Amino acid sequence: MNENRKNIIVKEIMYWKESRMLPEHYCNYLLTLYTEGNQPAEETELMRKSRLSLFLGSLCLSFIPITVFLFYFTELSFILQMGISLIFLTFCIGSIYFLTYKNLGVDIVISATALIFLLASVHIVIKLFPENLMMLNSMLMFHCLIWFIAGRKLQLLYLTISSCVGFILLIGLFFYKIY
Repeated sequence: MNENRKNIIVKEIMYWKESRMLPEHYCNYLLTLYTEGNQPAEETELMRKSRLSLFLGSLCLSFIPITVFLFYFTELSFILQMGISLIFLTFCIGSIYFLTYKNLGVDIVISATALIFLLASVHIVIKLFPENLMMLNSMLMFHCLIWFIAGRKLQLLYLTISSCVGFILLIGLFFYKIY
């Protein structure tokens, strides 16, 4: 078979592999067959995109334990704590916009952003209103509402379920306090 024809077939098989038109092991077999064991070493666009999405997601997830450590195990001033958490939130929101623009998965980054925002909000309420449980409960209800709306709009089942579980727990806590 001439080299030009082989290149066309290899490119077509690579496209099938990227768009998942065939199972990956079939595509690997066909690539091995047509390239005679010398598959092109170039990284596919799909692999680069997924690696970028995974990197930004991991980075945003690493902000969660840093935020918890920052709030509960350091003696930094309240303003400095909020400033650092605002930087983390800004980075996460920017990552969401970037990944959405590139048509990549944003699930991990959205989860990290929601948790960091929840931690920061609860920390603010506890610092500013230490004895007011009604304010804390209303903040948690607000977060559950935001999660529900975002889960429905973005079709993220885990956010919708988390918001429903949060509502149920808060309602249960309310009735528990009454009796």
